[in-house]
Amino acid sequence: MTATVPETAAAAPRRAWPPRLGRLLLATASGLALYLSFAPRDLWWLAPLAFTGLGLALHGRRVRAGLGLGFVFGLVFFLPLLVWLNDFLGAEFGPWPWLGLSVALAAYLGLAGGLVTVVSRLPGAPVWMAAVYIALETPRAWFPLGGFPWGRVAFSQPEGAFLPLAAVGGAPLVGFAVTLAGFGLAILLARSRRVRHPRALAGPALATVLPVVAGLALWPAVGAEPQSGTLTVAVVQGNAPDVGLALQGRRAELRANHLAESERLLADVRAGRVPRPDLVVWPESATDIRGSDPRLDRLVADFGVPFLVGGLYWLPDGTPQNVVVVWDPDTGRGARYAKQELVPFGEYIPARAIARLVTPFVDDTGDMRPGDGDPAALRVAGTVVGTIICYEAAYDYPARDAVRAGAELLTAPTNNAWYGPGEMSYQQLAMSRLRAVEHGRAVVVAATSGVSAIVRPDGGVARSTDLFTAASLVAEVPLRRATTLSDRLGAWPEYVLVGVAVAAALAGVAPGRRAGAPGGDTGHGGTDTAARPAG
Repeated sequence: MTATVPETAAAAPRRAWPPRLGRLLLATASGLALYLSFAPRDLWWLAPLAFTGLGLALHGRRVRAGLGLGFVFGLVFFLPLLVWLNDFLGAEFGPWPWLGLSVALAAYLGLAGGLVTVVSRLPGAPVWMAAVYIALETPRAWFPLGGFPWGRVAFSQPEGAFLPLAAVGGAPLVGFAVTLAGFGLAILLARSRRVRHPRALAGPALATVLPVVAGLALWPAVGAEPQSGTLTVAVVQGNAPDVGLALQGRRAELRANHLAESERLLADVRAGRVPRPDLVVWPESATDIRGSDPRLDRLVADFGVPFLVGGLYWLPDGTPQNVVVVWDPDTGRGARYAKQELVPFGEYIPARAIARLVTPFVDDTGDMRPGDGDPAALRVAGTVVGTIICYEAAYDYPARDAVRAGAELLTAPTNNAWYGPGEMSYQQLAMSRLRAVEHGRAVVVAATSGVSAIVRPDGGVARSTDLFTAASLVAEVPLRRATTLSDRLGAWPEYVLVGVAVAAALAGVAPGRRAGAPGGDTGHGGTDTAARPAG
């Protein structure tokens, strides 16, 4: 006797893979994978795989589901990436600033997830999916409340196959290449389950492989040799107590530590234990700069070489600026560069009425004055040195403007002592390594409490220090004059990606495309006959 299948069961649509819970878990795992690709871990290759997972989670979804899955991906990424904020703010603030910032940044990735589901219906989908994701890194650098560009995809790539692309199109191109490879692999895997003609896999396969091949092919072109001689540079890391926000009241201790470490370095130079430097670099906010400073004058004169001193400078009207100052052994204090990109809630208070609800120090905290837009380039020690102060490493234009102004070497003075022994210092060092390749310049990272480092123009770390130790580094670095294609293109790669993303999003919602258009063969002209659950 032959069993018969009820007509309703036979007609039931096949359940799409994966179910909702599976997609949620995949988005969660992918966000974690993206976090793990960031420093201090050397797992750069996890970043494209994170976008493969995200692409599979979003595959065939509608906008509403894309918004939710993208937000989960972003929240799982940002929460561990930014946990060091709790070391900075301390117990009196609780976890709310950290949670609030993570949620705000994750909202951008939620929007990216929703738009990815729209553009994934277009031919050539991996390109538009990657453009949408990277384009949304632009507005989150300025909104809300001053923006926060930490966690850009490119910052996960201080080494590896994608890094040489920084010399061509900067951080935007590196981020685009990583996401393109990841989304390409996602569509390749999704289509390969049911495609009848292998030729149809060519598009996503090319999107997966081409960014990797292009990056590897460019490695021989990454220049690191001196072009206008070398400079022996000393970095002084005086150290600071690990007290987070309480460091605000211990500036005298910070200054004393850097004076003491400089004197130890001077003793080593006189004893022949280390080479005599041509330039000494102090970190960000290592001293207050008010009027004359006989002790610092004497120290610089004893070295007989100029210093770059990071300090808090007080303008005649009493307003502070975060500056780097040239200190000459003969003429004393000279030219200075003032930081242009100030840290929201750290160096100025945006939206004070709102901040007052959660921050007890608003009424006692004045705003620093940003720089006036002059390039971060100072003439010192017979060359021009770019001075990218701390948070400015996360933005593209300060280092680019310095190189265009003639900088043959970049310095990155920073005060990371606020942020405890966590991952923040390593994340910031990764940015400097990317900038080295982007501009073809050595980068000298001077941190109050670590990690200080000498970075070669190819992004490699020649020497570095530990966290929360007093130490000095002395090394010979190449001076280079050639500009990279990234320097010459400027912000155009970013503008193009934003324009492409907007055009793709408009095309995805254009009349003639069904709002629930299938996405299984997304981006390659096919259709997906598999049933798709709502949402």
